[in-house]
Parts: sequence; structure tokens; C-alpha cells
Amino acid sequence: MFSVPRLLHVSSTPSRIVRSMSLLKSQGYINGKWVPASTGETFAVCNPVNNSIITEVPDMSVEDTTQAIDAAKKAFQRFRTTTAKERSDLLRCWYNLMLQSSEELAEILTKENGKSLAESRAEIKYGNSFVEWFSEESRRINGEVLQAPVRNRKLLILKQPIGVAALITPWNFPHAMITRKAGAAIAAGCTCIIKPSEDTPLTALALGKLAEDAGFPPGVINIVTTSPKNSAVVGKLLCESTDVRALSFTGSTAVGKILYNQCASTVKRIGLELGGNAPFIIFEKANMDLAVAGAMASKFRNTGQTCVSANRFYVHDKRFDEFLQKFKEKISGEIKMGDGSLEGITHGPLIKSSQVETIECLVNDALEKGAKLHCGGKRLDNLGPLFYAPTVLTDVDESMEIYGKEIFGPVAVIHRFKSEEDVVKMANSVPVGLAGYFYSEDLSQIFRVTEKLEVGMIGVNEGIISCAEAAFGGVKESGIGREGSTHGIEDFLDIKYLCIGNVQH
Repeated sequence: MFSVPRLLHVSSTPSRIVRSMSLLKSQGYINGKWVPASTGETFAVCNPVNNSIITEVPDMSVEDTTQAIDAAKKAFQRFRTTTAKERSDLLRCWYNLMLQSSEELAEILTKENGKSLAESRAEIKYGNSFVEWFSEESRRINGEVLQAPVRNRKLLILKQPIGVAALITPWNFPHAMITRKAGAAIAAGCTCIIKPSEDTPLTALALGKLAEDAGFPPGVINIVTTSPKNSAVVGKLLCESTDVRALSFTGSTAVGKILYNQCASTVKRIGLELGGNAPFIIFEKANMDLAVAGAMASKFRNTGQTCVSANRFYVHDKRFDEFLQKFKEKISGEIKMGDGSLEGITHGPLIKSSQVETIECLVNDALEKGAKLHCGGKRLDNLGPLFYAPTVLTDVDESMEIYGKEIFGPVAVIHRFKSEEDVVKMANSVPVGLAGYFYSEDLSQIFRVTEKLEVGMIGVNEGIISCAEAAFGGVKESGIGREGSTHGIEDFLDIKYLCIGNVQH
């Protein structure tokens, strides 16, 4: 069905890959071909450091998306018959090419997203791991033999690929969110239409080029790029098309609810990884140095623009002043903001002006109503139009808009608490439940709080919890389903029950 090309040569210097082509693409990818939009329209992809234009990509429409759906549907009829070993080899080849191209992928990611090269390299490594993981999981999609209630029957459970899968991915992890979804879908035997964020389509197109190099059959992976003008109608088509049988989305809860509603008309299989509002609790018996290090990693990764970022800090009254002082010292000593492509820069800008304006309004509202500012609280216009200083606020109460709100920026709101019962109640007081973190050296407390926190993932004495082996997802309004782990492939599989009767013994 497909051939796996010989791997490209890797130089002895890990950061420099010998390649005969660039991964920076400026066309969409449909049915194995690089194509413009049918209308000829394009939109600019900008570097958030200075808003300079990197390149322009096609502003694809409903017509283009229909072509991608048709291509994926046609390809599925053949791809579904591949063996698990064939799909495993295909994914492994894709992974190997990603590995070889890691530095170029990181450079593209930094240009369009703004995160530092160090963070981009970490995301590429993390994203690559999902393709490696699902290349192995594809060979573990096993059915079941059931015990029949009568003598002359044989009962079987078969697992089969669900069909065409639409994958709508966000700007904050433009590499890892694609590989986490596409790796699972392809391992199951599905074909894909990827719709990346309009802010970061270049990483998706680079992955499409590597998939082409890896020998993916035409139509197995399709990439549709859209501007905000076409994004909603294209998303609606992916949700309502009867030829698309699964939809996986990572993004805000508000948009997730719209897509959930739109998928109802076709009773589509849906996976939603939505907003979070992670509590970060430091109990009296916490190791404070670990807690501060974990707070830095969890709060400020990607300049606070992650769905699992620590969002509401709760510190035991007896440890509050100690944590606040050490936290401010770490922020001052370890964070260096600027152009992520430069040496020594740890954190980049926010993704777009609307994000900066939202953060600024939240902080200003809190300060006007009596919150106390310990650092930051302002734009860093000397660095660029989208930079906002790492900020710490205390004395925040319910009258302030920032209270209980997912911030999605480099702003830490720190509250005091006195009892375990009170802090668990506060942690569970929001309608979402993606991730949560707490620090304690009390083993009994660890088990008690773990059971009571209403979140899908918990970091205990740890601020970075994501990996390919773990089940990623939330509860309440933070989503449906799980990504990664052995469970990540389930959204792309149908279960078929087979009853064979009148078997003669």
C-alpha cells in the first residue's frame, strides 16, 4: 500500500540536520498535493515578537474543506485495511523524520508562536513522543473473546477504525496537539483532516511535509488552513458532515460547547480537551523549595498560556509569606523575556493583542478594587507590542473579575487558606476541572486530597505532569475523553460485537 523511504542523514551535531528541503510551507495539503485556496485568497502568519510577517498561507473555504473530506473518505476505504504492523512502521518513519528535523521544527514553532527555543525544543520532543507511542500502540488494538451463555455460540468483540477524523488544534502547542491526535487516529486506521489555529499553521504544514516524506498515502493526512473569516464555517462543516465520523478539539470551553452542539446532528464521536482553571495548593507540610520550583514551571510555561497552567494559588496561612518571598525571587532571577530565538531568553510574548488586552484589563480591574501588586502589572513595550511582565497579585476577592477566572497569561493570583476542608472547597468551586496541583509531605493528606479534588489530572509535589504514557483530559466542563496513554486511541475505534450461533461441537 505504501513505501517507507530511507531515512535522511543526520549530522554528528544534534542541533543541525542535513536536509535537502525546507519545512516552511505556504500551501495547504489535500489528497497528497500542496494546493492554494480555491479562491486564491491568503492570510499572513506573523511573528508575535514584533508582528512581522513570516509568510502567507491559503485562506481555505468550505469548498476546499469538502475536497479534503472527500479525499480522506476515499483514502479511508484502503487505509482501513492496512495491518497494524504497516501503520506502526508508517508512524515510526514519521517519528524518525520528526526526530531528525527537531531543530528546524523548533525554529518554525518559535517564529509563529513566540515561545523560547528552549520551550519549543521541549514541545517538539514531547510532541514527537506521541507518534512514537502510538506507533507501538497500533499493534495492541486487540479484540476480545467472551464467554457465551450457551454451548453453541461464540462471542467476539472486534475493534475497527471509526472513519474520517477531523482534528482542530490550538496555537499554544501547535506541534504536540497535532501529534497527540493524529498519532492515535492513524494508529487506529483512520484518515485525518487537520485544521490548525490561524495563528500557528506553519508547524502543522511542516508536519504534513514530513508525513509526505514518510510515505503516507494521499488523503490519509489533509491540512486545511483558515483565517478567522473562514474558521467558523469550516469548523461547522467538519462537525456537521456525515462523512466525518469523529471530531477531536483542543481549545476553549466556549468554542468546545459550540462544536459539541454542531456535532449532535450526526451523533459524531467527539473528544474535547477544553479550558482549565488549575488550583495550586501548598499545604503547611509542603517542601517549600519543591513547591516554588513547581509553581514556576506550572505557572509560567509558555508565558502562562497553557490549559494546565497553575491559575489559582492557595497557600497555607503559616507558609504564605515564605512562599511569596521565594516565588518573587525566582521570578526576578530566572525569567528573561524577549525574542525567543535569542540566546538566554526564557519566555516570549503573548500570542496576540487581544490576549494582552484581556490580561491588562483583568489586572487593572483587580488593582482598582484593592488587590495588592507585588511585581509586574504592566506591558513591556520596550520588548515588543505583545509582552506583559510576570505579575503577582494578592488580596484578590470575589468582587474582582480575575477571581476564579482562567487567566491564560503570566499572572499569578495567590490566596491564603487555613484548613484542608476550606481549600478543597475553593479548589472545586469552578465549573471546570482539567488539572490540579498540590504540595504536601503528609501521606494521608495526599490520598485524602487526591480523592476529593474534582479534576482529571493531579500533580502531587510536581508541576509538570504531561507525557505520552499518561491519560490527558478533564472532568466537568473541561472536556470529554482522554488523549495519550492506552486510552487515547479509543476515540477513533468502533466496537463491533459478533455472535456466531449454532457452532457444532
